[in-house]
Amino acid sequence: MKRILLHLDADAHPSAFDRIVALDAGADEVLSYGGVTPENAVALVHGTIFTRGPQDLKHTAIFVGGSDAWEAEEVADAVSHAFFGPLRVSLLCDPNGSSTTAAAAVLAAKFEGEAAVLGLGPVGSRVAALLAEEGVTVRTYDPTPERGPNADSVQEALDGATAAFVCGPAGVEIATLDALRSAGVTTAVDLNAVPPTGIAGVESQDDGEDRDGVRCYGALAIGGLKMKIHKAAIRALFESNERVLGASEALALGEGLSRAK
Repeated sequence: MKRILLHLDADAHPSAFDRIVALDAGADEVLSYGGVTPENAVALVHGTIFTRGPQDLKHTAIFVGGSDAWEAEEVADAVSHAFFGPLRVSLLCDPNGSSTTAAAAVLAAKFEGEAAVLGLGPVGSRVAALLAEEGVTVRTYDPTPERGPNADSVQEALDGATAAFVCGPAGVEIATLDALRSAGVTTAVDLNAVPPTGIAGVESQDDGEDRDGVRCYGALAIGGLKMKIHKAAIRALFESNERVLGASEALALGEGLSRAK
């Protein structure tokens, strides 16, 4: 029986990236729909869960993506509420790669102590949540006025941190490696691949590079691990018809990949 992935995207044109990765990860068919809303998602879900018997629904799964993480989460919530009884399929919500990227960043940057997360967009908010789930004390700062900073400045967020995750808007420098070093940070993760990078002094290809006492990870290096986690998550969808995967589950999958090496 073919493994079919229903790909729901709030954007007008569903992501070609997400579709290609799904096919590379082992889906036999990817049915991609753009312009999906919480309202019209329900009919698509019903068309998915009524076509196969409960014993065969593990061969069908749903991926929710899109460039707007908040819209995607609303769609994913509508999808979950459309399931009932045994008529359900596994679901992965990974808008703009935010869940799998956050998982990769946390997994790569093993450290002890407190953390600063600079930038609270889809990726940064998930990084902060994952670190908090692991018992890490997290201070945050966001340069986007409408979100509002949790700390009054980058320097305040860095105070006492041994690790810094910079997850700001593309092409916006938020901190410098010198500033992180002066604050006592020994692990730096920059998730912005668009020049200029989010941390001046960190290269996008850095993969644990020691730069005068700071272990550095760049966006492209994190991206390689993100792709492995993304593909593992797609494969995991077809193991049963009851899995719901987000950032926490993506992190667990990444940890499993590390143990399997």
